[in-house]
Amino acid sequence: MTISPVYSGRPDTLREPVEQRVYELLDALHIPYQRVDHEPAYDMDACAGISEALGITICKNLLLTPRNRSAFYLLAMPADLPFRTADFSKKIGSSRLSFASPEDLQALLGVQPGSASVLGLMNDTEHRVTLALERRVAEAEWFGCHPCRNTSSLRLKTTDLLHVFLPHIGVEPIIVDL
Repeated sequence: MTISPVYSGRPDTLREPVEQRVYELLDALHIPYQRVDHEPAYDMDACAGISEALGITICKNLLLTPRNRSAFYLLAMPADLPFRTADFSKKIGSSRLSFASPEDLQALLGVQPGSASVLGLMNDTEHRVTLALERRVAEAEWFGCHPCRNTSSLRLKTTDLLHVFLPHIGVEPIIVDL
């Protein structure tokens, strides 16, 4: 995979509207971030080189829902941690969860499959998605994710995410130990 150098801040060229809105909000909130551009990264294997370039670990982001779609959970967890649906469901007191559909990703977070991101919660204006952060992600110094498009990746301080970004969009995460 070809990865650009690490840049500070937004790209010079116009991007897809969903990605552009991420940069505009981060800049408006005075949240500094570093960015790399790359080929589409659809899975965590593709993110390994990206993580290395940014000096962090891009976290795994999963949009989950019970069969009746009565609730939605965006789980951000360490990339190397195996995901067990039953364990997470038990931790949050939910019936068995499965992956949300591509249509749900688009409707709730404004993203396509492979681009799920905590930053996409800015598009969930009805607050239908509950954010669950695995404790190691919540306590890490740096947070890595896509800016709602899987052709760029960002590194920002986790404290900026938790204490500036999420409060601004009205999201209070739950912290889970997996």
